[in-house]
Amino acid sequence: MKKAENLFYDVVYAIRKCRLLAASMVMMMAWSACSDDESPEPTPVWNDACMLTDKDKLAMVHSLVDLEGDKGRIYEMTYDVDYRLDDALNFEIHDLASLKAFVARYLMDTIPAPRSVSLSYSSGCSAFACPDKASGDYLMGRNFDFNHIDPVTKERTMIPVIAVHTAPAGGKKSVSFVDGAFMDYEQGFFKDGKSDLSMLMALPYVLLDGINEDGFAVSVLKLDGLNAEQTVEGRKKIFTTVAMRMLLDKASTVNEATELLEQYNMNMDKDSASYHFFMADATGDYAIVEYTNQHLDQHPNNMEVLRGNDTLRYVTNFYVSPTMQNTKLGGGSKHGRDRYNILKKSLYEYNYIANPTQAMGILHSVAQGPEDSQLSTGFTQWSEIYNLSKKTVTMSILREYGQTFEFDVD
Repeated sequence: MKKAENLFYDVVYAIRKCRLLAASMVMMMAWSACSDDESPEPTPVWNDACMLTDKDKLAMVHSLVDLEGDKGRIYEMTYDVDYRLDDALNFEIHDLASLKAFVARYLMDTIPAPRSVSLSYSSGCSAFACPDKASGDYLMGRNFDFNHIDPVTKERTMIPVIAVHTAPAGGKKSVSFVDGAFMDYEQGFFKDGKSDLSMLMALPYVLLDGINEDGFAVSVLKLDGLNAEQTVEGRKKIFTTVAMRMLLDKASTVNEATELLEQYNMNMDKDSASYHFFMADATGDYAIVEYTNQHLDQHPNNMEVLRGNDTLRYVTNFYVSPTMQNTKLGGGSKHGRDRYNILKKSLYEYNYIANPTQAMGILHSVAQGPEDSQLSTGFTQWSEIYNLSKKTVTMSILREYGQTFEFDVD
């Protein structure tokens, strides 16, 4: 994988170089303007994308829409060029470096030469599924909690949320949601005069949750312990977020999704963390998918599908599989336990039935916010109610529950 790693560093170096050039140009323009008549520094209409030359790609990355006018907190885009899912699956992406290498090789047009960049973070998410008895609709609730901390300043990095619409040829239409900090973008990056937009080409492969045209939805939540590494002979490797892209493009139901996952060797990126999936569909089905190993000094390698009773309608950040019950990562884990208990109590009191307003209230009750320690396990970036029957999403960002954004698959 040496070539893949080199490509990754090439991409990072190229983006940094483009940022420096863009920032220099803005500073020169501002200096020139001020030297003439003290006019204010110009605001760029949009930033460059130094590794793209194709006009359709450039038009696409520049079509990003700020849903609040010009706050730089939440954007929406239709990804209307081919993101080559079949090539991604054959590339056997197994970590973040190989994912960026795939994007560089298959989705970008030019690649210059090497450096690296780092950002530290911690996370803790929540999810659940329930029917809305009044409407007959099926819902999935989801908090995406991720605490991005700058490794130098130790300050919290505020992220942009990006809603991504896709409609692949031969696949299913979907809308999915991306934390822009995974591509080194901060709030306001689109017109800041320094951020290169080339890595927006990676958007289909860096989703954290989403829903497709058939009402199948999937989300990912962090676990502690070693990362999952399956090594079943004859199976190709797949990475966490690439798997989610595959599921949204190909699966109509939870059953179809789990059957697809069983065909691949799951490989998750970080040595100190693994993940589990929570998924639900328009038939009312739901499941937690975990990769387990009760020997904690070994990588999780056994895929388990957990479903079939109301205690599996909700999940946070510890293993719920019976395999892991007697380990410190399962029954002995405190990671997300308080939020899990609130979900458990709330859904029980609602008799596992809730309308959208009640469901968003449950998410509010387990949200993590600004008053929490910067070193806590999470910070609620967004809260969503997925209507799996209507194929819509209602989102609030940063615990601002008085304001919502509405999305649908079309």
